[in-house]
This record gives sequence, C-alpha cells and structure tokens, in this order.
Amino acid sequence: MKALVIGSGAREHALGERLRQERWRVACAPGNAGIARRFPCLPLRLDDPAAAVALARAEEPDLVVVGPEAPLVAGLADRLAAGGFAVFGPTAAAARIEGSKAFAKEVMAEAGVPTAAHATFDQPDAARAHARSLGGRVVVKADGLAGGKGVAVCANVEEAEAAIDAALVRGELGEAGRRLVLEERLEGRELSLMALCDGRSYVLLPPCQDYKRALDGDRGPNTGGMGAVSPPLVSPAPLGPLAEATIAPVVARLADLGTPFRGTLYAGLMLTAAGPRVLEYNCRFGDPETQVLVERIDGFLGEAMLAAARGSLAGSRLGARPGAAAGVVVCARGYPGAPRLGDPLLGIDAAEAVAPLRFAGVGGAPERPVTAGGRVVTVVGHGPDLPAAVALAYRAAALVSFPGARFRGDIGR
Repeated sequence: MKALVIGSGAREHALGERLRQERWRVACAPGNAGIARRFPCLPLRLDDPAAAVALARAEEPDLVVVGPEAPLVAGLADRLAAGGFAVFGPTAAAARIEGSKAFAKEVMAEAGVPTAAHATFDQPDAARAHARSLGGRVVVKADGLAGGKGVAVCANVEEAEAAIDAALVRGELGEAGRRLVLEERLEGRELSLMALCDGRSYVLLPPCQDYKRALDGDRGPNTGGMGAVSPPLVSPAPLGPLAEATIAPVVARLADLGTPFRGTLYAGLMLTAAGPRVLEYNCRFGDPETQVLVERIDGFLGEAMLAAARGSLAGSRLGARPGAAAGVVVCARGYPGAPRLGDPLLGIDAAEAVAPLRFAGVGGAPERPVTAGGRVVTVVGHGPDLPAAVALAYRAAALVSFPGARFRGDIGR
C-alpha cells in the first residue's frame, strides 16, 4: 500500500514513520530537509489544490493523508476526493469546526456539549466592555485560523484589552482576527482527546496532554505546542463516557448538518472541578500530540485511516500499548515571535541514537540541515512509564544543537 502524506511538520513526519513501520510505502509533500532523511519528499505548495491533485495523480497513492488544518479548511480534501482519491481529512464544510471558533460554539450548543461561557464580537468597544464585566479573566480567541497563535489567556483587564486591540484595532491577526470569541477563563488540567471518524462512527485514540505556553510553569505566550505526553498526568477513567459526551455529539451533529466528518476529530478539554469542558475542536491530528500518540497506538493505524476515508470504520479496533511516551519540542530563539532562521542543525545523529526525532522547521539539505521555523524538532521518548519516557526525551533534546536552541524543562513533570 502507498500513502501520500501532505504537510511539512513533525506531525506529518510522525504519521509517515508510523505508516512506514506498518509497511506502507510513504512519500511526503512538501516535507522538509529533516523528513527527507527518512523518506521521499515531493515539492508542493500547500495553498495550491490543483497541484496537490496533479501530484496525487502522478503518485497514485492508496491513501492521501492531509495533515495541516489550513488546506483542509480551504477545501483540499474536497478536491482530492473529487479526483477519485481516498482522503483522510474532512471536507471544508466539516473542517469549519476548527476554521471558525464561532461555528464550533454553535455546534457545541446544538449538540449539548459542555463548554465555557462565551460571546462573539467584531467591534472593539463591545468586546472591551464584556472583558471588563468579567474582570479581565477571559480567553480571547481569533475566530479563524491563526497558526496556533490566535489565543490570549488573560489574567486582568489590561491584558484582555491589549489582546482585543491587537486583533480588532491593529489587525495583527489579519482576517482570522476580524471576529473574536471571548470565553470565561477556566481552571483545571488540559486533556487532548482524538478520534478517527468516518462520518457517523468513531474510534477513540489514546489520550494525550500538551503544553501550549512558551515557558516552564505554563507561563508566557501561547504557542503551537511545546511538548506532549501520553498518557496524560491527569485523566478521567473510563474515557468512554467522556468521548460520548464530547466526540459523539459533534460527529452526529455534523452528519445531521449534511457535512459528515471523516478524519481525526480533536477535542481539547479542560478538566475542571465542575466537570470536563471543551475548549476547542480541531479538524486534524494535534501537533505535538501526534508525535507521542503514534508511539502508543496498538493496532494498524494506516488500515483504520483508510477505512475512515472510505466511510467504513465499523469493525476497526485500535488500543493503547503499555508504557508511556513524551515529546519535547526544541524551538528557535524568538519563538513564538519571529524566530531566528538559517542556523546549522547539529547533534541530530547523536540525538537520534537516543530517541526518535520528528522534524518540523528544518530547511537546507538532508545532509546539511538548518533551522527554518520556530518549532524545529520534536524529540520523542518512549518507556515503560512516564518518568522513563521523559528522561529519554530530555537526554536526546540536550544533544540537539543550534544557536539559541531552547525547550521547556517541565514536560511530563
């Protein structure tokens, strides 16, 4: 079987490696110089759906896996499916569950999903007044896609007004921030719950926990993700009822709307004292959660993804392997702002001798890679328990070297 994985990050690298372990022939488009050390990378602009269809015709894959959210929201899965390909990833209409925070809140309300109290604004004065009424303890979210940087967790009125003005007055988030969703700020532990969906049914994957803030102790600005662990440090048991409250109703509601969801539905949850609340839905595998998730899935992930793409998940079984996995993201100086680029990426052979590396912001050539993005590489440790997995990940991360390289020191701790 042959798979074409579309994307250029550590998530796509991890998915490609898992499929390769299951004896799929894998190519990635466009990939990056780090991924090209492992399997073929083909040139592709992610904002060019016609080129993606042409590439699929040339490669003739049995399955196309679309990793990033932006091409899905833009309708790449629709174009590929119209071309006759089995596509793992939702249509543009179903991908609105991530592409519009306001739409996601509407679906949650209609489906009876527990979530934070919220309101939607496109005028700064009204948004400021709402934030002041809550004492500034709000989460300000861009309605559209903002590359993981459209969320501000605010502790006071000054922080809330600054986030509102950045989006609605100065336009710093572009089109994505022309409308904002303001939520009450919840307290608790976060949990990432993902499921493969075929439009009507779903198969739950092992739970994960990610770390979004830039600095130790969950301080600093939000990022695309600084690390992840599986199993999470805190998780309700059993998970079945939690999935029935958060995954099943949204799958059913999207089907009722005539937009069945096929792909990975991601529920970002907050486990509060009052019970679980959904923070967000994503229309794809999480990043960096996928990097640890693929180490823990028991069963044939590729077969299940193909079944989901064909609308026939019934009978598919995926479980959780014993042990634990931890991922530590090594990022460039300046991230999540403007990262420093073009530095030689050293020590990766020594690091890979300790633990797997999943490459993201890497350019140059496979034999001479350089930094080319904010999140450069995810180092993944796997062990009999979480402390062992964490220790392995940090041993390897310390060997990755480039000027300004940094990572959080409290992942899984």
